[in-house]
Amino acid sequence: MKYADVILPLPLENSYTYSIPADLEAAVTPGCRVIVHFGKKRYYTAIVMDVHERRPNTDFETKEIYALLDASPVLRRPQLRFWKWIASYYLCKLGDVYKAALPSGLKLESETAVTYNADFEADGPLRPNEQAVLDAFKGVLKLTVSELEKRTGLRNVVPVVASLMARGAVEVSEEMKRGFVPKMQTFIRLSQEYATEERLQEVFADFKRAKKQELLLVCFLDLSHALNPALSKEVSRKELLEHSGCSSAILEGLLKRGVLESYEKEVGRLQVPVCRLQSLSLLSPAQEKAYNEIHDTFTSKEVCLLHGVTSSGKTEIYVRLIDEVLKMGRQVLYMLPEIAITTQITERLAKLFGDKLLVYHSKFSDNERVEVWNKLLHGGEPMVVMGVRSSLFLPFKDLGLIIVDEEHENTYKQQDPAPRYHARNAAIVLAGMHGAKTLLGSATPSIDSYFNATTGKYGLVELTSRFGDCLMPEIITADIKELKRKKIMKDTLFSPLLVEKVNAALARGEQAILFQNRRGFAPMIECKSCGWVPHCVNCDVSLTYHKYHNQLVCHYCGYTIQLPPHCPECQSAELKMMGFGTEKVEEEIASLFPAAKVERLDFDTARTRTAYERIISDFEKGKTQILIGTQMLSKGLDFGNVSVVGILNADNLMNYPDFRAHERAFQLMVQVSGRAGRRDKRGTVVLQTSQPEHPLIRMVQHFAYREMVRLQLSERSMFRYPPYYRLIVLVLRSRNETVLQEMSTIYAEKLRVRLGERVLGPVTPPVTRVQTLHIKKIVLKIEIAAAIAPVREILEAIHLEMQRYLPFKQLIVHYDVDPA
Repeated sequence: MKYADVILPLPLENSYTYSIPADLEAAVTPGCRVIVHFGKKRYYTAIVMDVHERRPNTDFETKEIYALLDASPVLRRPQLRFWKWIASYYLCKLGDVYKAALPSGLKLESETAVTYNADFEADGPLRPNEQAVLDAFKGVLKLTVSELEKRTGLRNVVPVVASLMARGAVEVSEEMKRGFVPKMQTFIRLSQEYATEERLQEVFADFKRAKKQELLLVCFLDLSHALNPALSKEVSRKELLEHSGCSSAILEGLLKRGVLESYEKEVGRLQVPVCRLQSLSLLSPAQEKAYNEIHDTFTSKEVCLLHGVTSSGKTEIYVRLIDEVLKMGRQVLYMLPEIAITTQITERLAKLFGDKLLVYHSKFSDNERVEVWNKLLHGGEPMVVMGVRSSLFLPFKDLGLIIVDEEHENTYKQQDPAPRYHARNAAIVLAGMHGAKTLLGSATPSIDSYFNATTGKYGLVELTSRFGDCLMPEIITADIKELKRKKIMKDTLFSPLLVEKVNAALARGEQAILFQNRRGFAPMIECKSCGWVPHCVNCDVSLTYHKYHNQLVCHYCGYTIQLPPHCPECQSAELKMMGFGTEKVEEEIASLFPAAKVERLDFDTARTRTAYERIISDFEKGKTQILIGTQMLSKGLDFGNVSVVGILNADNLMNYPDFRAHERAFQLMVQVSGRAGRRDKRGTVVLQTSQPEHPLIRMVQHFAYREMVRLQLSERSMFRYPPYYRLIVLVLRSRNETVLQEMSTIYAEKLRVRLGERVLGPVTPPVTRVQTLHIKKIVLKIEIAAAIAPVREILEAIHLEMQRYLPFKQLIVHYDVDPA
């Protein structure tokens, strides 16, 4: 008898063994999806990891595989290897990796279906919740649990369903959720019987009174060139009706006559750009030199870091390398940190590579993501895939190159849920599995990558001049502390210098960008009389005021309340706004520059793919004169007409309790500054700060990247931080603060016995409670040369020891390896 080890999309042990029914033995292979029964009443889509004949060493009867979903595997062998590496290095379960890797459309899951008993008569009064559930069945007999929760507004409807089951009012069954659904479209073609000119002439002779049918047929022949096989093309029903201006009834008449036939066909959801392909641009001498140096580096190194200043034309070098790899018949993965950038670069790459370009990110629908997956799985031709961190998990056949653009960005690190992987580091491992090369690119590389490049682990290529020898922007500081002391900036967010520069830019028909790394209107509200500050009920943070909706919002859990008209503590009506976010900047800019068209780019305005694209496109085309935004603005966007950039509060970026705060602040300020003056004019950056003499501000002014790295490395070496040490953070969460304190202390002591001074904590993070859970952290500083496998064994052994303590079950524990 044959058995299959399968991975379930659950954060459980790495694999479970099921027996393979005799009729499926030949068909079940590693990488296929199967439906398995797990637990009391649940069915899941599992991935087959291994097929063997070893009988499981257990007293329980082995369950059988319920059904096979695929005739051929949906995963390639390197993918399973890659999944195992992620699970091992980032200390998580294979099920976590599976959940993150596979598009939802490829994962079927059972959903509890509740059926209403039409003959039910209550023998007594029903509770309000029970009545609400029964009322939800109006017009339908069957609803899923999630549909019931939506209709009733109840947070947990299961106990109510259980009590109604006991009364005989409803019945419960398990049904499979449908996954990927191919998109079908109706097409129209000419019937074989009328596929000659003679037969068509007869038809037109009959159309003396049916003029609209005649018009529709002429339009069809015009669109399809039906009688000329060399020109013939399919015509969709939708396209035919739109072009002809006729109604469906007229088309039905032609279909009844038998002149035209309709048929269904699967069509792709992916938009293929239709345009004449352009040839590659010529590289400048500096770019040509960098391109040749990258080539030379790849002969001896697997990874190369391209350190090119903003607007130096790194993308042109990427494009040349992509073209070369595609001509070799291999695939390319081009990774970007944010969806915002993909909208700009997609257009550039589409003009060069046409239908060889695939885009993959979280703003795509499930079905679109499955189509990208299938195209890579079954397509034979070389492709370039452009995507965010999740694109690492796609079924590549033969990767030749991975480009990680803006490699310093912390959005490459997955935070929640597991696997908490760093896409840059994982990309290097994935490339190694395919025998591919990795190119990391940035104007402000992460200190870790730059350290690896300068110590010889990676290659290093530097591009120090902007394209077209355009000068770096001039960075001028505005001392807001002094301006406020002199009451010049009493009721405004903008220094006179910034207002003057923006005014001058608008007068010349140029654009401006204003950067404030906080969304909302005011980060905090305080009562002037008693000092009351509204806090989130679930998290230990103050609520941010969003004026557009007149709401106070928690940026950690999404909790919202309406802004109270007066203080709930002392009834005072004087509520003071503290600090400012992008909404407040937008409001003040509108009053200062009423003639200018202003847009805001932050998480609130750009939640959807189309919103992102519209805001960026409008600014690019010059429809918008001033763009206000958060750090989304810093990520590699290229706007040719921007001459002024304003950084409204540099101090907020620097004053953050994190060892990477100064590195991040430098990167953000330099990247945002790089949006200014990207063609033939020198741009201006006005940097508002209360510490103009701060060493970091001076480094930003002079673009002194190496000096910043040298200073940071000396501090990190002293205090045992990356790149000299690897950090592993144990995050412990619980609703019971006392139990958390007690258990985290015991946990840390047990770790100290095995790992000594490498263990710090337990420590309380800056935000002590998120989503009703109190948080403690234990930090491990492990030598960079140490292997992760022995550390993993120690952590697993101590975790098992901790499970002997009954209160430990009240804790949620996860590991964060290489936190961003």
